[in-house]
Amino acid sequence: MQTYHIWTIGCQMNTADSERLGSALEQLGLTAVPRPADADVVVLNSCVVRQSAEDKVTGTLNLTQPLRKKRPDAVLALTGCMVGPRTEELQKRFPHVDLFLRPQEFEPLLEVVGERLGLDWEGCVGALAPQRPDVATYVPIIHGCDLMCTFCIIPYRRGRQVSRSVDDVAHEVELLATRGVREVTVLGQTVDAYGHEGDDLADLFARLNDIDGLDRIRFLTSHPSYMSSRIIKSVADLPKVCEHINLPVQAGDDDVLRRMRRPYTTAEYRDIISEIRDTIPDVTISTDIIVGFPGETEQQYENTLQLVDDLRFDKVHGAAYSTRPGTIAARTMDDDVPQEEKQRRLKGLETLQEGILTDINSAYLHDTVQVLAENRKRGSWTGRTRGNKLVYFDLPETADCVAGPDLTGQLVDVRITRTGPWSLAGVTA
Repeated sequence: MQTYHIWTIGCQMNTADSERLGSALEQLGLTAVPRPADADVVVLNSCVVRQSAEDKVTGTLNLTQPLRKKRPDAVLALTGCMVGPRTEELQKRFPHVDLFLRPQEFEPLLEVVGERLGLDWEGCVGALAPQRPDVATYVPIIHGCDLMCTFCIIPYRRGRQVSRSVDDVAHEVELLATRGVREVTVLGQTVDAYGHEGDDLADLFARLNDIDGLDRIRFLTSHPSYMSSRIIKSVADLPKVCEHINLPVQAGDDDVLRRMRRPYTTAEYRDIISEIRDTIPDVTISTDIIVGFPGETEQQYENTLQLVDDLRFDKVHGAAYSTRPGTIAARTMDDDVPQEEKQRRLKGLETLQEGILTDINSAYLHDTVQVLAENRKRGSWTGRTRGNKLVYFDLPETADCVAGPDLTGQLVDVRITRTGPWSLAGVTA
């Protein structure tokens, strides 16, 4: 047993989980390979937040059946949010899969690998920080969710909220910084609910802000119920915490919010946004919105569009409602908005947001922004501003060739020469 392959779909938490599992496997001596056919251990990290994601997981699982015939000795595992506390149905559907692991439940797989290798895996595996991280990487700080939104399956898959200690998170980030990481995004399903032995997210920010070699700190995903004035002020005051907040509203109508079991009103949400903008100069704000939720009327949809038009977000992650078996909505509500109508509403939301972003981003033309250089392709670099704007940029002297210095991990001043709704472009200043 020498190689592994991890296939990942879904949110940033899934990405972080896959990186941490990969780190554990590498500490046991395995090497990552790009093709599952070449791997001794194959892991599929699943997402079921929407039907389209679950369909991709199911299709990929079915594609692994020939692997079982060609490589009967290979270990095939399914993890992520498709796996709940009971796996009997999954075992019947996918009998060729060896292990079904709940999110972050790495131990059963590591036990199998350890037995195959003749190793005590617990004595071999230490910190799960990625061995070769990107310059910008994710760090989970709170697992699970105590809120029971009617549309969401996450609490049933990831369990109750459990926060890591400030010391534990800080030690991991210190290790990542020594491995070249310049930006961390601390993660949680409700990241602003973070709290451990009296410390909250603001305390964690203060600790991470003092780590040498680390340039930027981001956080995902926040919940309006936990977005405190103390957290907002820490974003404004701490130089390494980026001025970007993702705060999902999910709907712009109070009746829809009640059916979603979102414990705030649109007025309360607007007040939080006002406090954020009053406290943090140049802040950018993104949100999540679901259209076509059960019972959503045309007027309620229009109320959501009005909220988006009024608040002018820097990014909207829009989605058409998808019934998730096992959720409160699936058990108690009729999915009564036709699919064609859901898609029309989603298209209307996207068109509105494209116009807003075209206008917002046009203000960056000829400005100079600071970008963390992350990747280079065909001579051009990509990175993000502190406000999470995606920027493509070139060096003036190497704009037409692949030569030039390696800027990976460096903070670069870029003069913006072209703007669009989804990204900015420019040259180094």
